[in-house]
Amino acid sequence: MSTPKIKETVEEMVQPFLDEHNFELVDVEYVKEGSNYFLRVYVDKEGGIDIDDCGMVSEYLSQKLDENDPIPTAYFLEVSSPGAERPLKKSEDVAKAVGKDVFVTVYEAVDGQKEFEGRLLSFDNEELVISMGKKQYAIPYAKVASARLAIIF
Repeated sequence: MSTPKIKETVEEMVQPFLDEHNFELVDVEYVKEGSNYFLRVYVDKEGGIDIDDCGMVSEYLSQKLDENDPIPTAYFLEVSSPGAERPLKKSEDVAKAVGKDVFVTVYEAVDGQKEFEGRLLSFDNEELVISMGKKQYAIPYAKVASARLAIIF
């Protein structure tokens, strides 16, 4: 089974449980590191996720994965918080980040830059406006390669 299909299958398996417990699915990764495969599921909730929440999701998902066995190779299952610098994968994630510090990379340079770190001032599903120092940058959402929350010191 391909990596995108594994991710999609895992998302379908875990989403009803997450909805029932008011958890948010942030991301699913299926990666090979060295000789081992890892299935990583990142979850969050209002006010933050704790280790007991991760344990509940892990138990549920482990049981579902054992029942359905969608992954042919041996792997390690990890369920965790996305962390303070969580990725902003969907447009809804970006919209929730307005007013927060973000780090954004783009596929194609905008105003001669490919990386932006600053305060997300606005987002209208078409364009992000980021303030960096005294300058503001309007970045077309279609050009965004990756985005995450940022901790700026």
